Amino acid sequence: MYRYKFLILFFLAIIIGISVNASPGNTAETDQELKNKIGQMLLLGFRGTQAYEDSYISKVIKDINIGGVILFDYDVPSQSFPRNIISPEQTKKLISGLQAYAKTPLFVAVDAEGGRINRLKEKYGFIKIPSAKEIGNKNPEKAELIYEKLAGQLAGLGFNLNLAPVVDININPKNPVIGSLERSFSSDHETVTDCALAFINAHNRKGIISALKHFPGHGSSHHDSHLGLVDVTETYRHYELTPYKELIKKGKAEMIMTAHIINRQVDPDYPASLSPNFLQKILRDKLDFKGVIISDDMQMGAITENYGFSEAVIKAVNAGCNILAISNNGKTYDEDTVYKAFKVIIKALKSGKIPMHKINDSYTKILYLKKKSKIL
Repeated sequence: MYRYKFLILFFLAIIIGISVNASPGNTAETDQELKNKIGQMLLLGFRGTQAYEDSYISKVIKDINIGGVILFDYDVPSQSFPRNIISPEQTKKLISGLQAYAKTPLFVAVDAEGGRINRLKEKYGFIKIPSAKEIGNKNPEKAELIYEKLAGQLAGLGFNLNLAPVVDININPKNPVIGSLERSFSSDHETVTDCALAFINAHNRKGIISALKHFPGHGSSHHDSHLGLVDVTETYRHYELTPYKELIKKGKAEMIMTAHIINRQVDPDYPASLSPNFLQKILRDKLDFKGVIISDDMQMGAITENYGFSEAVIKAVNAGCNILAISNNGKTYDEDTVYKAFKVIIKALKSGKIPMHKINDSYTKILYLKKKSKIL
């Protein structure tokens, strides 16, 4: 009798255990954890100068726990001002409001290189910062003092990520997107490295993350990757990697942004942002980079004109991009794009097109950087 009672109890325990493990609550919790991880891999641009409770951006932050936002002063699709930035007081309030909606504190990013590429312009009440070309003609100590003022301004406003410095070497001074805009420090790789180091050190002291760009080097190109795919096969020089190599070796590279450029000697089919040959074999393995890789804007012409959106998202994640930048500030403004990217990644995970270790690795690197930088 006791034997039968024991068997009955044993089987009941198994049945109860199975029902608990398969309950909707536990499944939802697992799904939510996955969504949180994927959300952290997305950095989004949006329209709006205030963070309202029912605004699009507050909804996205709460819906999918995005990892970060990027602010602009000018709205490219409508060719109008303002986009997000009006004044120091308004910008600080906007950033504070955005962080209030975030379950996981956000990367709040901006392109503040100096010169013409600076969303925080003097006419809005921000400090004036010289272009990289001007900085390249100064000594590193002077450069660091200038960049400390910039970093202090960013920290005071609530920014924690500057998508700079540009470490592209000025090989082609007529380059429409680098050289002609004075975004490169110099044609000399040592000067570029020294100036970038001054930039990073100044930002580090103020708690601002720097993102080196545009890996593996955009300085020799003859075209603009905002408009289409740029081929540097014949113009690229091996020493364009030198600033990355030196700054990684010094422990000064926390985040690196990829370039949508193709070098057919390295990968005949895909640009660096979508290529494991560039991001895994060169950046991770050869240069030993351990930090966060962020893509350049996934809505730039180099990507949208040559690859399907779903294909590009999957390729970028598998190549090694930990964060996908979606500026929504190109030819069109599409509020569904971030949701599309989110769904593409989930679907690709379920179908096996993206392995789970890619998501886990990205999530680990992102949270580590946020903790190290005291964002978390």
